[in-house]
Amino acid sequence: MAVVGSMCLRNYRNFLHFSASNSNKRNLFNIVRRHICNIRGTPLTTVSKVRCHDLSRTGGHCVRSPGFTNTVSLDSCFRLGSVAGGLHRQQTSLYSTQKKDSDGGITGQILKSKLDELKTTGGPQEGQKQDTKSETGSDSKKDDKKESWMSSKHAWKLGLVSMAASGILIVGNLIYLWGSPLKDSEGNELEDEFSSLPKWQGYALRAKQGAHFFKKMIEEPSFKKLLPDPLKEPWYQPPYTLVLELTGVLVHPDWTLGTGWRFKKRPGVQYFLQQVAPPLFEVVIFTHEQGFTAFPIVDGLDPNGHVTFRLFRDATRYMDGAHVKDLDNLNRDLSKVILVDCDPKGFQKHPRNALLLKKWQGTDGDRTLIDLAAFLRTIALSNVEDVRPVLEYYSQFDDPLEAFKENQRRLQAEQEQKAVIEQKQSPLTGFGRSFLRR
Repeated sequence: MAVVGSMCLRNYRNFLHFSASNSNKRNLFNIVRRHICNIRGTPLTTVSKVRCHDLSRTGGHCVRSPGFTNTVSLDSCFRLGSVAGGLHRQQTSLYSTQKKDSDGGITGQILKSKLDELKTTGGPQEGQKQDTKSETGSDSKKDDKKESWMSSKHAWKLGLVSMAASGILIVGNLIYLWGSPLKDSEGNELEDEFSSLPKWQGYALRAKQGAHFFKKMIEEPSFKKLLPDPLKEPWYQPPYTLVLELTGVLVHPDWTLGTGWRFKKRPGVQYFLQQVAPPLFEVVIFTHEQGFTAFPIVDGLDPNGHVTFRLFRDATRYMDGAHVKDLDNLNRDLSKVILVDCDPKGFQKHPRNALLLKKWQGTDGDRTLIDLAAFLRTIALSNVEDVRPVLEYYSQFDDPLEAFKENQRRLQAEQEQKAVIEQKQSPLTGFGRSFLRR
């Protein structure tokens, strides 16, 4: 009588190790043992004690190991190989979902039915696989069609639609706000030049007028006269007006991660303000910075009150993308006005009244303000009738203050030389020396 060997069972144990879950390994192993006993009529207790062919699942064939006798038939090996192949090809979830049965009757019947199906059909039909793939493909296409507008490919379209909707809402609100007619205290509409027109046309024209006024309010200075009228006697009015830019001339903006925005004072700024303060100059801070930013900065720079007036961005004229300091609205004689700036766009309307300096980058040891104070005091003490020719002359140099210092050294050398010549030519000089010797 042929029996089944332990090596066969060892191969089935290895197969069950990767083909079944931990909860069903023992159950499946018992099923295989019972199936072997049913093939040869061997008692269940003797199956694990005998030896047989070493089965290997290679295309459903049985490979014989040398040195072993009492073998089973080829039909039995084929059936056992089919068991292994069927278990390998089918998902193990079929067996894990069944209820455990101690006698293994239901599980054995399911296993036999699967073996018969595998022998007759050779596995799942290709048509069924294709039908399954086609069904899953159609379902995925339907899902793609449903989610097509929410995909990333159409994100830019959704963005454009949302921006267009926002723009329409904003324009509609502005037309309603600027196009609505004025009302009196009782809520009655006041008549204007657009009251006789159709309502929609009146709203459109009023909104256009409001937009023009808003644009004009941004571009033009806030007042036609930025400074009050000059003082008259008995009050004293300084003869010259000095207009200073704040950022890049007196302070430098500095930003760090720990402190945020800070403004660094230029070396010698308080000395400079003291030297150019009244009675020589009327000092005006005229900056393109916002008032809420520049006002506390000026307070920190000028604790002694040398600055007479402060003008901010609302006093500038916006043209060509820059905030221009329009000196025509300053309400002062331009022949006595000196503008110090580091941006040529800021004084493009009055270049003859401007002195262009290099923008300060926050370096220590800078002496520009000390030299500038000497330059301005020289103009004021010389009683120059019109400052524009002087400023126009020094504007041709890359560094006007260095050119001024060079002229001062040359002038001083000429004066010293002239004094020596006059001293030698004077007849009183020899008489004085002889008198002192006596």
